[in-house]
Amino acid sequence: MINDISELFGRQMPMSMLGETLNHHPGVKTRAAIQTDHGIACCRCGSIQMGRIDTLQQLAFAPEPNEFPRISQPLTWQGKLTKLQAECAQTVIDVFKNRRRHLLWAVTGAGKTEMLFKGINWAVENGLRVGIASPRVDVCIELFPRIQVAFEKVSCVLLHGKSEQPYVYSQITVCTTHQLLRFYHAFDVLIIDEVDVFPYSGNAMLHFAVANAIKPTGATLYLTATPDQNLFRAIKQNKLTVSYLPIRYHGHLLPEIAVIRTKRLATLINDGQLPKNILNKIQALIDAKQRFLLFVPHIKDLKHVFDALKATKMAAKFETVYSADPQRIEKVALMRNHQLDFLITTTILERGVTFPGIDVIVLKADDDIFSAAALVQIAGRVGRNSDRPTGEVLFYCESKTANIKSCDRQIKLMNQKAAAL
Repeated sequence: MINDISELFGRQMPMSMLGETLNHHPGVKTRAAIQTDHGIACCRCGSIQMGRIDTLQQLAFAPEPNEFPRISQPLTWQGKLTKLQAECAQTVIDVFKNRRRHLLWAVTGAGKTEMLFKGINWAVENGLRVGIASPRVDVCIELFPRIQVAFEKVSCVLLHGKSEQPYVYSQITVCTTHQLLRFYHAFDVLIIDEVDVFPYSGNAMLHFAVANAIKPTGATLYLTATPDQNLFRAIKQNKLTVSYLPIRYHGHLLPEIAVIRTKRLATLINDGQLPKNILNKIQALIDAKQRFLLFVPHIKDLKHVFDALKATKMAAKFETVYSADPQRIEKVALMRNHQLDFLITTTILERGVTFPGIDVIVLKADDDIFSAAALVQIAGRVGRNSDRPTGEVLFYCESKTANIKSCDRQIKLMNQKAAAL
């Protein structure tokens, strides 16, 4: 139940969720919950997917007042940008100032977050409200403390489906794209990270949420290392401007993939076994105290691989993790805090999460679930830290598929562009 008007600033809720004190508050406005002009659709989500609501109900909202204290020099981050990063950072400021729609296309590990800081600083200095959204909860959880540290004087809130933090009206909101469904004309600046990834890519409801959450005069910045065809189409139609950064912040090239063809790999994994060459490689990494991520294509593969590794009685700490894992957040935190030697994971950790100094192994890399973009992102987990800007990316497969070849080409093309700078 909402009892404070500030909880409604730039947000929309069914009238039934308002406390008695807000039912007759002069700052509360209402709009229809259902539109019937072109078929029946919910005004919160643009479809009929967001819980029960009917034509007898109204949505309550309070126009965004931008009631934030004026802060001198809100950016407390003391790091330095490279020349190319600084150019991208200036582009971000220009996008925000001119209320544009823009794509920042930067390779994995380019330092996209740091390139946002000066633009966010400009927005906060000018009393604007900033939203940063990602389709993946892991990305939000990793991003939020970095934003807090960079903007210590600025009010920030983290919102996702598993969050225990209550909603507080804040100048910077970090949230999953699903949480944007609760906002209405709230943000002057809205940043969408990992814009090409499920469940945002191709999801009409979440695109509707973004359009609803931003002010009509707001700026939208999209971030990705692997643009999809929808983004390319928008660029071609002049609906989206674009800037590109082909090199990581530390100046080293992207680690390139090694493809190891392995006969009967899928059959062996289904039987709860792993080939000797893979077991030997995993043991070698453990002996060298080299941490890594072990990717499999399907949830059912997790137990097969886990059991096969447990049967070897290797002296290592490891867990499995997938999108609906009830302990997903805790397991990722264990890996981040160096309490695990490796994680066996589905594509849920393909992007947006950084474990410095790791290597990557992909089993059944020729499975259709691994798109070229997913493989590029998985490879991009390696070499992200300047202390260890290199590492191994090993794709085990029975055949070198078109997606594997495309991934290989994309990484090599990015490295060619970077080498030419």
